[in-house]
This record gives sequence, structure tokens and C-alpha cells, in this order.
Amino acid sequence: MENFQLNELLIALPEISLLVLACLVLVVDLFLKDSARGFTSSLSKMVLVLLALIIIYGQSDEIRYSFSDMYVADPLSDLLKLGACVFVLIMLIYSKNYLLPRTIYRGEFFILTLFSLLGMMIMMSANHFLILYLGLELLSLSLYAMVALSRGLLSSAEAAVKYFILGALASGILLYGMSMIYGATGSLYISGVAGSLTSSSVNINLALFGLVFLVAGVAFKLGAVPFHMWVPDVYQGAPTAVTMLIGTAPKLAAYAFIFRLLVEGMGDGRMFVEWRQMLLILAVLSIGFGNLVAIAQRNIKRMLAYSTIAHMGFVLLGFATGLTNGLASAMFYVFTYVLAALGAFGIILFLSRRGFESDDINDFKGLSRRSPWFAFVMLLLMFSLSGIPPTVGFWAKLSILQVVVSAGYIEVAIFSVLMSLIGAFYYLRIIKLMFFDPIDLRERLEEESESAFLLGCNGIAMIALGFLPGVLLAFFEKVVSLSI
Repeated sequence: MENFQLNELLIALPEISLLVLACLVLVVDLFLKDSARGFTSSLSKMVLVLLALIIIYGQSDEIRYSFSDMYVADPLSDLLKLGACVFVLIMLIYSKNYLLPRTIYRGEFFILTLFSLLGMMIMMSANHFLILYLGLELLSLSLYAMVALSRGLLSSAEAAVKYFILGALASGILLYGMSMIYGATGSLYISGVAGSLTSSSVNINLALFGLVFLVAGVAFKLGAVPFHMWVPDVYQGAPTAVTMLIGTAPKLAAYAFIFRLLVEGMGDGRMFVEWRQMLLILAVLSIGFGNLVAIAQRNIKRMLAYSTIAHMGFVLLGFATGLTNGLASAMFYVFTYVLAALGAFGIILFLSRRGFESDDINDFKGLSRRSPWFAFVMLLLMFSLSGIPPTVGFWAKLSILQVVVSAGYIEVAIFSVLMSLIGAFYYLRIIKLMFFDPIDLRERLEEESESAFLLGCNGIAMIALGFLPGVLLAFFEKVVSLSI
């Protein structure tokens, strides 16, 4: 019995380790003065490095269950957890120079970041509706608090209130949908729901009714139209370091959320057909609305918010095909987008570190004269986000479009290409400001620092990974196929 319990604990070792280490950071931070917050930052980064090593050491090609089958560890969850750890670590490195001169450079920022990561990891390994919801709420509550960390800024408080109210509404909708599915199938286990839905005794109308609410809750968490209302306001109102967190690593958790809830839980029969059609509609609306509205934005964080909506539409297209290579292409797209978004927000943070918020697109005027290297890095990031070859963003978009065409949605693929061409305008506008507009009078930027080096690597990765699209896509296809 003891050996059995130990094996169960070892399967969930990443989450248990993160919980214990996050509590340790919390206790240590209580005894530090404000001038010593750098130690909390360093300790948090060490926790993430250790966590990544634990995940790498414990990964396996097998699907393993624990805690009465409510927890699942498979290649998909291992990869997503490792990606989330790395991306959160990069976020902390980029955020240092932004946080230092501001009042939010406190232990709460780092502790809430670690607990938000714990919520993501729980979502990635959930095989039970309540465990999935537990992870979602842990992530959401941490982000609500982080948005409001700048207590002296009215915009942050307003964004936090909007995020909290709309998030609570979405959580209620999601729970209602789960209760309907439970009423129809008699199970809260995701695998149990999948088995029950194939039975002729299931009340399919009740299950479809619950599915509508589930998809609505998923769409809100992903920021898809028409459940996108919170995205631009939260992106703009939150401190830029928090905006970077919201716009990057949680997208991996959102991918796992859809995969567990819809692909694994409702991947057969009539429910499969219905949610594919729902996601297809949400994807088309998101791609069109996100790209068109982003053109009119002058605040770069708000512009990136609307572009996120469009990018999440492409992710939903991959799911809507219902094909294994479609799921792999969606994962490829998520990783590519998060890496590019990290770099874009990193540049914004780097420009903001001298005491002003660099959130207006005009702040990028003449950047090529102030710092040719950072202008070049931003150019690569904008190329990748807009899908211009040979960056990896082009191959990610192409992989989605290919699988959409193979699934028979040719009109949707044509529409997506046209919207992407329109959307390229607001990315190329940033490049035009950096290289062709009059020089700004601000001083040259310091290019020698930890975050500056990492930003350079981030930009170069957009080109380097663009030469390995086949290898990356084959890797993601293998991960997905091993996890289904």
C-alpha cells in the first residue's frame, strides 16, 4: 500500500514540488526587507529551473494515472508543463528591469506567478471535471490579483474588476455546462464521459445543452469572439509584466483545457461533430474581428490583445478539423505564438524600464537609430507574428491552413489568408515606425544585460526555428498521437 501511494505521488511530483517550493518562497519572503526582493526573484527563478529538471527527468511515453484516475501524466502534459516553466522563467527575466523602479517589485508578484503556474500544470494533467476547474480557478485568481498589483493606478484596478467579474461569470457558465454533462452521463471523469457518450442510454439533448455552455466557457478563457470583451481592457490596464504573463504561458494551459475537455471527453459521435462546428464559427469570427479591430489601435498592448484574439482563432481552426495533425498544428502554433509574444512584450518592457510606459506605438519611432539590434529583433518578431517567411510563424500558419484545406474547409482557409494579409498591416506599421520615421530624441539603449541577451536569442529563434518546421511538426504529431 505504501509503495502504491508513493508511486502515485511520484507521478504528480512536478505539482507537489512546485506547491512546496512556492510555499517556501512565500515564507522566505516574509523575512526579507524591500531592498532584498532580488533574492525572492532569484529564488523563484531557481524554483522554475529545478521544476523543469524534475519534469524532464520524470517524462515518459506512457500514459499514467494517479489519485483515483483524476490525474493523468502523458507526453502532452509533460511537454506543456515544460514549456510553461520555460516561458514563465523567461517572463521573470524580461520583467526584472521593468519591476525594479516600480511598486510592484514585491514578493507577491513572484509568489502569485508560481501559483498561477501551478494552476496551469493542474489543468494540463486533469482527468476529472473538478480537477480541471480547480486548476482553472487557481490560475484565474492568481491573475486577477496580479492585474491589481499596481494599487495606485486606476487603470489597473479597473482592469482587475472587469477581469474578475467577467471571469466569475465565465466560470459559472462553465460549471453549469459541466453539471449538464454530469446529469447526462453520470460521470465527472473526462474518460468516463467519453465512454458514456457512446452509449444509447445517454440523454443526448441534455449533453448538447451542456456542451454549449462548456464551449462558451472555453471561448472566454481563450479570448475568442464573442467572449473576448476582457482581453483588450486587461492587456492595456494591467502592468506590462503581468500582461506578458497573461498573454503567453496560460495559452498552453488553454490548449490543454480544450484538449482534455473536448478532444478526450467528447471525441466521438454526435458531440464531436457539434463542438467542431462551434469551434469553427468561433475561429472565423475571432480571425476576422481580431485582425480588423487591431488596425485601429494606437496602444501597442491593446493592438497585441486584438492580435491575440486572431491568433487564438487559428488555434481553434486546428481543433475544429478534428484531425490528429490538426491538433499537432494547433500545438505548434501555440508554442510559436507564445515565443513570439514573449519577445514582443520583452521589447516593450525593455523600452519601459526608464520610468515611462512604452505602450504607444509612437514610442517605437526611430528605434533603429537608438538601438539597431533591438529594432532588428522586433522586426523578426513582427515578421513571425504576421506570418512572413522564413520565420517560424509562417510555417505555423501554413500548417494550420494545410490541415484546414485537407479537412474540406477551403473557404475558411481563403478567408483566413485574406484576414492575415489585412492583419499584417499593423505589424508592418511597427517596422515602418522603427526604421523610417524621424529619430526620437531619447538616449541610446543599453544592450548589455541578461534580458538583452535573451531578447536577442528570442528574435534569432524566430529565424532558426523557421528552418526546422518539418522536424517540429513531426515532434508535435508524435506527442499528440501518444496522448490520445
